[in-house]
Amino acid sequence: MLVGVPKEIKTREFRVGLVPSSVSELVHRGHEVVVESKAGAGIGVSDEQYRMVGAEIVESATQVFAKADMIVKVKEPQPNEWVQLSAKQILFTYLHLAADAPQAHGLAKSGCTAIAYETITDDAGGLPLLAPMSEVAGRLAVIEGASSLKANVGGRGVLISGVPGTASAEVLVVGGGVVGTNAAKMAIGLGARVTVFDRSVPRLRYLSDIFGNSISTRYSSKASLAEAVKTADLVIGAVLIPGAAAPKLISREQLATMQPGSVLVDVAIDQGGCFETSRATTHDNPTYIVDNIVHYCVANMPGSVPRTSSEALNNATLPHVLALADKGVAALKEDTHLANGLNVSGGKIVHQAVIDALREKSEA
Repeated sequence: MLVGVPKEIKTREFRVGLVPSSVSELVHRGHEVVVESKAGAGIGVSDEQYRMVGAEIVESATQVFAKADMIVKVKEPQPNEWVQLSAKQILFTYLHLAADAPQAHGLAKSGCTAIAYETITDDAGGLPLLAPMSEVAGRLAVIEGASSLKANVGGRGVLISGVPGTASAEVLVVGGGVVGTNAAKMAIGLGARVTVFDRSVPRLRYLSDIFGNSISTRYSSKASLAEAVKTADLVIGAVLIPGAAAPKLISREQLATMQPGSVLVDVAIDQGGCFETSRATTHDNPTYIVDNIVHYCVANMPGSVPRTSSEALNNATLPHVLALADKGVAALKEDTHLANGLNVSGGKIVHQAVIDALREKSEA
């Protein structure tokens, strides 16, 4: 199979779909790989390094899309990319279609087979291709949230760790999954007072076991969360419903109850966001203020640390890339977990959670 890797074009997105070691694995198994020139520049990898492992370098994304049987990316295709896809091609990348009807319908119109990293499952019931970026995003959420607490960017002027004789920041993590666990780990390390909310009592019990007295755990209800946000300095939205739109957990009315200058970091923004006032931002303009509350809603947070992110992502995606390259769409029939990643096929949206989310959005 001929596998194509275009350069990412989303604002300030520096990750790359395949790193050289992954290209080497594909070439070793008899596949061809075509890489757009400078696709690896954001992680410090030159065209020559890709050539050395057997890739062909082309000058434009148009050439990649025209030649490849399978396109491997990181972020969802932009409008000028999905129009270049055809019914003969496989697209393998993050899609997050539940919050992006134009893309969903654009991919369906192209006729391509679109497989989403974020809905592939594993035997443990997890999302193995989402996990590495969730780890990165969870840790970054605390770093960016702490930075957004500075007064010069509209924050409360609170140092997340405090210093002797002052209070450290109060951090709420809403969602105790991979994002939330990593956010809690980072916030604890920085000396914050951390509370994790989740609706799974076994998960709360697990978090309590691993973090001990370093955190507080709370069952997440509307009432408990509404009360807690009143005193929070930083709230990190870390909820996920696989393939579906994120639930809205904090309303605009609740912003008035929060301390002016407190910060909301919405890691669920790719799935529409878990705060009512969330809207996607970019690394160029990452924050905005609504009713005196700072919102950080960058939709590709891990893109700011592309070397770590690209390597971590490739560690998770490579086995599936190899399976698809070896067997094409037949690989979906042999692996139910990979098949769960199928979002668009034969000109139709086929993932039920995406179908339901887009229907609800259109009816709203």
